[in-house]
Amino acid sequence: MTITQKILAAHAGKRKVEPGEFILAKVDLAFANDITAPLAIQKVKEWGVKKVFDPEKVVFILDHFTPNKDIKAAEQCKLIKKFTRDYKLKNYFEVGRAGIEHIFLPEQGFVLPGDLIIGADSHSCTAGALGAFASGVGSTDLAAIMCTGEIWLKVPQTIKFVYEGDFPKWTTPKDLILYTIGDIGVGGASYKSMEFSGDTISKIPVSGRLTICNMAVEAGAKNSIIEPDEITLNYLRKRSHKTYQLYHSDSKSDYLEVKHYEVQKIQPQIAFPPLPSNVKPVSDVGKIEIDQVVIGSCTNGSLDDLRVAASLFKGKKVHPEVRTIVIPATPSIYLQALKEGIIQTFVEAGAVVGPPTCGPCLGGHMGVLGEGERAVATTNRNFVGRMGHIKSEVYLASPAVAAASAIKGRIAHPEEVRGKGCKTKG
Repeated sequence: MTITQKILAAHAGKRKVEPGEFILAKVDLAFANDITAPLAIQKVKEWGVKKVFDPEKVVFILDHFTPNKDIKAAEQCKLIKKFTRDYKLKNYFEVGRAGIEHIFLPEQGFVLPGDLIIGADSHSCTAGALGAFASGVGSTDLAAIMCTGEIWLKVPQTIKFVYEGDFPKWTTPKDLILYTIGDIGVGGASYKSMEFSGDTISKIPVSGRLTICNMAVEAGAKNSIIEPDEITLNYLRKRSHKTYQLYHSDSKSDYLEVKHYEVQKIQPQIAFPPLPSNVKPVSDVGKIEIDQVVIGSCTNGSLDDLRVAASLFKGKKVHPEVRTIVIPATPSIYLQALKEGIIQTFVEAGAVVGPPTCGPCLGGHMGVLGEGERAVATTNRNFVGRMGHIKSEVYLASPAVAAASAIKGRIAHPEEVRGKGCKTKG
């Protein structure tokens, strides 16, 4: 079996599961945010259920429209807080304590290898970076999980993606996943498990692995996963003392397909609207002027990402016609960036640094685009109207490309800003 099959079999109480098989599996962690939790709460109350399956395994993280952007957002958060008190939940996080859920949960030790994790958010697959099965569901499904602690699902087939070689200058994990989605298309892994492996992956820190697994859903994947290794274990030693089970794919696993990539041939990428698959090398873009840059989100809000962006901003200024918004993914990332002088570098360059929030990524707040405006963003989606007006445009890129573009006022290669560059792993 593959690692995904092994995790699902263990949680279904079975020795073996096959792709296409329907199973009822026990859930280790269920979570929701300020947009998806209210409907789940409403359903739990409609069904007359008076307690959740485990008050320590249901987690609410308020990160989308927070800090509350309007009265409706405030009422949503108020509802969740009351439910947390009434149902005696142990893990409730809001402004000042919460970060963007998909980065915050691994950082705080909620994600462990071998776990089955379900979130009411499509990018819940991010947690696969630590060797867990993680997938997103709708709010009603999450309500059922909150009540029963179980999920009914179909075992996915697995596509294995093997990356070999060292990163060329300025190429990052974001570029790997953009290139991959460009190769297979937005439906290329529909209801499949995307298993990332190879000597390149084995050298990438957890921050970069989270970026890769985060965007698997943009190819339609049910889940994404990276086998746990020493990098995974070192990350966990600082964050959790709980026991967990390590799973690995068998050497004779029956993969639907195995795809190989030579990383040395992959240049920094940019995804043109309106799909994450619409990619091309930044060097082939030509002159496209922009109005805004967003650096952050659950895809690229890590400390490693901020370090790369700050290295380009150091001693330079944001283009006078470009708004540049930087959003660290969690309070601890924000604090460490502050200690390292990274926040100061951003502010001195002319960027604004916001609190940990999804904010502009989904067109929520703190960076909504107007008609005809273009943004380069380190986020994960560039659908029509994703970041604001339906006639605005979002171009997806790495923090290095985003920073260079902010300085130049147009989509730019990092070489244009700092030719010597640096090899990035995070």
